[in-house]
Amino acid sequence: MNFIRKIVQPYSKEDAKLHSELKKLLNFSPRKINKYKKAFTHRSVQIIDSKGNPINYERLEFLGDSILGSVISAYLYKKVPTGSEGYLTQMRSKIVSREHLNELGKDLNLIRFVKSKIIQANIGDNIHGNIFEALIGAIYTDKGYNFCQKFIYHNVIVPYVNIEKLEGKITSYKGLIIEWCQKQKKRYSFEIYEDSGNDPIKHFSVKIFIDGKQIAKGRATSKKKAEEQASKRVYFAFQDQISLD
Repeated sequence: MNFIRKIVQPYSKEDAKLHSELKKLLNFSPRKINKYKKAFTHRSVQIIDSKGNPINYERLEFLGDSILGSVISAYLYKKVPTGSEGYLTQMRSKIVSREHLNELGKDLNLIRFVKSKIIQANIGDNIHGNIFEALIGAIYTDKGYNFCQKFIYHNVIVPYVNIEKLEGKITSYKGLIIEWCQKQKKRYSFEIYEDSGNDPIKHFSVKIFIDGKQIAKGRATSKKKAEEQASKRVYFAFQDQISLD
């Protein structure tokens, strides 16, 4: 009787190191290390597979985003049986907000695994949340949904999800200011302009006017971040009035 031996290619030194570190991080042994390497590959590396498809984390990020949303949704559905659809949607949005995902990625120090041709300081904060979602996608394609669920429970829900605190958490200062101005029948406007100055990276500045008066200004590497920064300053300027509404 003939036996066919399965030949296992040994890991390279680099892959063996990644496998060892991921095993400690995930609390299980990864099977398909290439899935995780892909999850940490930035598009700037510009590599393709044998079929000409790009190898980077973006598709895994898409997958991980969907799985994360479904796990959090199921958790909230069971945890808050009296919550309306609107309430549950709002709470899920707070948990999976870009700001929160960036914090999660930073806490796990996932950036240490990333391969990119762009200097880390120039990539932007969203890389942390992106690769966190890509990691979830990699876990799913490697080990399945149950492993994703356990990973999300131990790394997101247990350490970070506090229903009472989340209820009072502001996820969009811009949205809050707009809603308050509309409610109070105040005129408001956002004046956005490019303001790079001597910085090598493009910056944007935002001025917020309420009833014709400039209240605050924000400056950041994207229009959205600049708007949020300026809106946050408006919030603290009018916090007493907004809190009373």
